[in-house]
Amino acid sequence: MDFELSEEHRMIIDGAKKFAEKELAPLAAEYDEKQETNIAALKELGELGYLGMTVPDQYGGTGVGAVAYAGAMVEFSKVDAGVSVGVSVQNSLVNDAIMMFGTEDQKKFYLPKLASGEWLGCFSLTEAGAGSDPGHIRATAVRDGNDVILNGTKNFTTNGGFADVIIAFFSTDKDKGAKGISAFLISKDTPGFEVGKHENKLGIRSSSTTELVFTDCRVPAGSLLGQENKGLSIALATLDCGRIGIAAQAIGIAEAALEEAVKYSKERIQFGKPLAEFEALQFTLADMAVDVEVAKTMLYRVAWMKDSGAKRFTKESAMVKLFASEMAHRVCHKALQIHGGYGFIKDYKVERLYRDQRITEIYEGTSEIQRLVIARYLLSD
Repeated sequence: MDFELSEEHRMIIDGAKKFAEKELAPLAAEYDEKQETNIAALKELGELGYLGMTVPDQYGGTGVGAVAYAGAMVEFSKVDAGVSVGVSVQNSLVNDAIMMFGTEDQKKFYLPKLASGEWLGCFSLTEAGAGSDPGHIRATAVRDGNDVILNGTKNFTTNGGFADVIIAFFSTDKDKGAKGISAFLISKDTPGFEVGKHENKLGIRSSSTTELVFTDCRVPAGSLLGQENKGLSIALATLDCGRIGIAAQAIGIAEAALEEAVKYSKERIQFGKPLAEFEALQFTLADMAVDVEVAKTMLYRVAWMKDSGAKRFTKESAMVKLFASEMAHRVCHKALQIHGGYGFIKDYKVERLYRDQRITEIYEGTSEIQRLVIARYLLSD
């Protein structure tokens, strides 16, 4: 068993680290404060190949795979979790969904523009009454000749404020409930579509999170992604991929918090010596480092499973998302505690890391849903 990253992987991850430190770090706090997304950075990342990492070169991507993608996500997340989740949505929820379920024409039409960053995308499943339970989706898609008419409101859509391409889920057969959901590819220019409320969030404030409103929005029947009434299966398979990105985001945030805690403990003098010289604090830092390393090992294993063509890695992706997100909570909590009162003010990066981490336990499946997924696999034999 080889735990070494390839030379290509290291080059890609190192490139992500350098980009994050040079282009994202100087502006991260400003974008967080303004609640604006660094669109220019996302576009540049597209030009550099970071928005098409799991897309084969025949469709305009770099095809470097999930291991390189996971490592790059860690580096972006250490600096700006808002930008990193934009990268995650593009690679995991949009590109991967089209790669797995799109027709050849859809792949050729959408993927080159998405992989290059010319178009940015979003994935819209959640509604006000349908979060962890997508079977209660109320938004509808009704066939009308060669078109489909979409009506309804979607909630909490990452990248929703600027996405050019929307993958959204609608009920196509209400009598079938969860088995009557379908996915559609929609252009932002489609009449009847508009961006609704922009959410004012606790964390990842440099990420766009919005309502999407569909009012008699007419799209061609060919906009269907995958088979009709198979939308829930599409969503769940896509989220298996997405949870790799969110686990990487959580790990990046936690690793940054650990680094901040180590740095501060060497600088802060209490009782006549640096905090780092107190054994109790040393033990805390050691526990934080172990947590981060275990999560990172899990992350690369699941990414390797995806790259190796494993038919399903649902249980494993749920495990790493669950562990990494709750690990990040523990690490960020300890990092802020080490900073004391200074950790509670915005002059210190750990304050933002603490806020940004919290969403990783919620989106793309709450921790409770991850435990449910894992338990079902354990009890299925």
